[in-house]
Amino acid sequence: MRWTLLSCVLLAACAAAPGLDPLLPADALLLGEQHDAPSHHRSHLHAVQRLAAKGVLAALALEMAEQGTSTTGLAPEADEAAVRAGLRWNEQAWPWSAYGPAVMAAVRAGVTVHGANLPRERMRAAMGDTQLDALLEVAALQAQRDAIRAGHCGLLPDTQLAPMARIQIARDQAMARTVAQLVQPGKTVLLLAGAGHVDEALGIPRHLPSTLRSRSLRWPAEPPVKDYCAELRRQMAPGAGKGGMP
Repeated sequence: MRWTLLSCVLLAACAAAPGLDPLLPADALLLGEQHDAPSHHRSHLHAVQRLAAKGVLAALALEMAEQGTSTTGLAPEADEAAVRAGLRWNEQAWPWSAYGPAVMAAVRAGVTVHGANLPRERMRAAMGDTQLDALLEVAALQAQRDAIRAGHCGLLPDTQLAPMARIQIARDQAMARTVAQLVQPGKTVLLLAGAGHVDEALGIPRHLPSTLRSRSLRWPAEPPVKDYCAELRRQMAPGAGKGGMP
């Protein structure tokens, strides 16, 4: 059974994550963020603290770390360096200042944190795996490709839309598998990921077992603090060196 709360009514209220309780109980709660939105990161922290205080947080799973990484074996008193090492944290891609508070709140509560994302070395194979296309219906697959185009400011060549969409599908599939493996009876696995990944029609929920009770919540978008399209145009400009597509 799956339900989606697409947004909270008031952004200020969302900072305290009041929409959490109506989504429980659940085997998995998928929180979709805008990666550069500080209020979303604060809401992650609140969600971890709230579920941990209730004693129902089974595990914290992250798009921000790869499958196979975890804090398993670390004590609640472990320092941040040990936690980052266990997750093989990529500071350049994911600033620890944004995600560290939620991660450390889970560790301090004695809850393991797990990387859920597709490992980078498997992405090239995913780009050429046409079997991934069949995991979405035709309309949903086209919507995924359209989302990839929009997410790259319309600058991505048409020939790259299908391969990039396959990476997205493979990542959703990997995160779904991680979540399913972490489920514990009577508790909730909390996943932190980008908003597109928790989309009921296109993302992780499509790849979860039908018997798993999952809920998705996407925080409302905030105005970007950076012009990402301008940066992408700069990277793709002739003579930009090794910039290219991110």
